[in-house]
Amino acid sequence: MTATKKIVLDCFENLFVHKDFAAAGTNVHPDFVTHSPGFPSGRDAFVEAMKASPMIGADVSIKRVIADDDHAVVHLHVVPAGDEHGVAVVDIVRVENGLIVEHWDVKQPVPPAEEVPKGMF
Repeated sequence: MTATKKIVLDCFENLFVHKDFAAAGTNVHPDFVTHSPGFPSGRDAFVEAMKASPMIGADVSIKRVIADDDHAVVHLHVVPAGDEHGVAVVDIVRVENGLIVEHWDVKQPVPPAEEVPKGMF
C-alpha cells in the first residue's frame, strides 16, 4: 500500500466508519482546499462541516481506493437513511508531505438494479 493510499484510507475510515473527526483531521493540512460545492476550505472548517453533513448519518461503504504518489481516488457508496439506493461518490484527493491538501468529488445517484444489470460497484 502506498503512503498516499494509507493516509487517505485512514482519513476516510475515521470520518465515515469510526466517526472520529479528530483522528480524521490529523491527516488533513490546516490550509486544505476543497472544490466541493457547499463545503468550506481549511481543515478545521471542513471537519466541522463534515460533522453536520448528511453523509455522517448515512451508511458509507468504501468500495475501492486507487492511489499513486500524490493523488488518491476513493469510490464510495453512500446510502442516507430512508434512501433505498443511495449515491455513488468518487473523491479525488491530493496529498503533499503526508497530509491531504486538496479535494474534488463527483456524485451520481444509484439507479434501481434493473437499470444497471452488472451493478454500480
